[in-house]
Parts: sequence; C-alpha cells; structure tokens
Amino acid sequence: MVLGNLTHVSGFLLLGFLEAPELQPLIFGVFLSMYLITVFGNLFIILAVSSDTQLHTPMYFFLSNLSFVDICFTSTTIPKMLWNIQTRNKVISYEGCITQMYFFALFVGLDDFLLTVMAYDRFVAICHPLHYTVIMSARLRGLLVLVSWVINVLHSFLQTLIVLRLSFSREVIIPHYFCELKQLVQLACSDTFLNDMVMYFATVLLGGAPLAGILYSYSRIVSSICEISSAQGKYKAFSTCASHLSVVSLFYCTCLGVYLSSAATQSSHSSATASVMYTVVTPMLNPFIYSLRNKDIKRALKAFFRRTMIKTPVVLS
Repeated sequence: MVLGNLTHVSGFLLLGFLEAPELQPLIFGVFLSMYLITVFGNLFIILAVSSDTQLHTPMYFFLSNLSFVDICFTSTTIPKMLWNIQTRNKVISYEGCITQMYFFALFVGLDDFLLTVMAYDRFVAICHPLHYTVIMSARLRGLLVLVSWVINVLHSFLQTLIVLRLSFSREVIIPHYFCELKQLVQLACSDTFLNDMVMYFATVLLGGAPLAGILYSYSRIVSSICEISSAQGKYKAFSTCASHLSVVSLFYCTCLGVYLSSAATQSSHSSATASVMYTVVTPMLNPFIYSLRNKDIKRALKAFFRRTMIKTPVVLS
C-alpha cells in the first residue's frame, strides 16, 4: 500500500448512499425534505420562544438553544450529501472532511450536554419548585450553556489535532455519507493508539457523565413525583418533563443503535442507514415532540404567524 503524507491527501470518497444510481432522485428528495423540515421546525421553535415573553423561562431558553444546535448539527452533513448526489460526485476534500468532522463532533457533544442541562432544569423545577426561579437565574443559565460550548469546542479541537497527525493511503473510501471521527481513525494507515485512547476517555467522560447526570436527575424526579398525593398533581408534574424524556430516549437509543449495528455488521449501507436515525431523524422529530403536546409552544406559534400575517402587506393588482 502506498502511503501519503496528510498534506498530500487531496480528498476522500464518501460512499454513503451513492451506490445505487437509480435511487438517487428518491434519496435526494427524501433527505432534502427531512432537512427542510428539521431546519424550519427548529427555527419556528426559536422564533416562538424569542417572540413570546411568557416563554422567556429557563426551560424554553434551553429548548431554543437545543433547536439552534440541531439546525447546525444537520447542516454539517446533509447539504454536502445533497450536493454530492446532485453533482454525482463522491469526493470531499481533505480540508472539508476535517472541518466536517470537527463540527459534527462539536454539535453531537452539545446536543448531549444541553439534554443534560435540561434534565437538571426539570429536576430543580419539580424537586425544588419554591426555589426554582432563584436557582435557575439568568446568570446560571448562561453559564451552563457557555460551559457546554467551551468543553465541546475544546474536545472537538483536541480530536481534530490528533487526527491531523495520521497518515492515509492515497485513495480512502469512507463507507458513510459524512466524515465521522471513528471512521477516519479506523481508515488511517499510521499508529492510532493515541486516537483510540483519547476517543475512549472522551466517550467515558463526555458521554458517560451527561448520561449519569440525566439518570440521577430523573431518579430524583421520580422520587418526588411518587411523594405527591393526588393523581392530578402527579400527572401535571410528569407532563412537564415528558417531552424532554422522549427526546433523551430517542437520542440515546439511536446513538446506541448506530454503534451496535456498526459492531454487528461490516455493511457500509447498514451503518449509513443506522446513522441517519440520530443525525437526521432525531433533530427532525424534536420540534414535533416539544410542540404537539405543548400548549405554550402552540399558542406562541399561532401568535407569531398571526402577527406575521398582519404585518405582511397585501399587494393589489
């Protein structure tokens, strides 16, 4: 095998869903539709929260941040895939691949951290309702989001730096529709011991710690709900965190499914299909989960569209 220095690698081939030419128009239409639904659905959540003063609360502050991250998350991978399908070109440049890998790792981590912060918010709201507004102050909310960004920016930067030291063969085929950290490390020709160790510890610390925080928060929430005497009170308390619990379950189950499927099969098509679940489907479903059963979001969206219609001038021919 002929090895090339990283600076001489011109690009990578993204195999993804480009194997069946006859299915390309259908795949393009499906992914374009899911991408537009994701972007506009999450954008409407942000607009609803920002335009309605009654939604300027900690829970909706974190929700709007999650919606922004979900837009960025899908925008990291799907537009490039759509471009490749449209141009029938599988190539992504080395610089483009590294950039995509960096932002993908960044926004996956942010998703995880924001879900953990939202679990803490629900814990304080249900277990310490009298001190909720004092504890979840604007300063703490901003600090939690800022810390989440700083940790994940530094983590993604570290992962990118140690990938830059790797060498690849002159023709590298990535069995995916985007550049993922684990895939790049597995395809490297040089020693990947440092990369494997950093990925392992990052998974334990940055993946395990948020999950432990979510599990602890919900264990305390369940204990507090069980102590409520009335059935109506229990239902009201649980309904405030049902949407978040659904999103958390969807996020972790799809992530777990991806890595279990990649470990069980070597099929690139199966791996790419499984990845669609948490890279596209989960961000697309989040706005629906938070809005369909949420009267405040529904009311805010109706008010926003009503104001928009009123402000839109009617042009008479």
